[in-house]
Amino acid sequence: MRFKWKYGYIHKSRYLDRSGEKVRLKEHLSRLIEDPYNSRSGVDIKKLRGKNHDLYRLRVGDHRFEYFVEEDTIWIERAFKRERGYR
Repeated sequence: MRFKWKYGYIHKSRYLDRSGEKVRLKEHLSRLIEDPYNSRSGVDIKKLRGKNHDLYRLRVGDHRFEYFVEEDTIWIERAFKRERGYR
């Protein structure tokens, strides 16, 4: 399984670089490869409803990643801080 950012590399690098927690966020994202559907210790996952497919949310502290799984690829649709995303 592999990761892809729906809006490309520029969005990913900007978000991770600006967060100041690049190493920690990458570590949690890499844990998704084991099982992107179920919550477990160190990986808080919640199923959301999407228009075209089921979305999932990964929570890492104040950071949120919304993603969906298509075949063997995890597509990260949005990355945001908690206070900015739920508007």
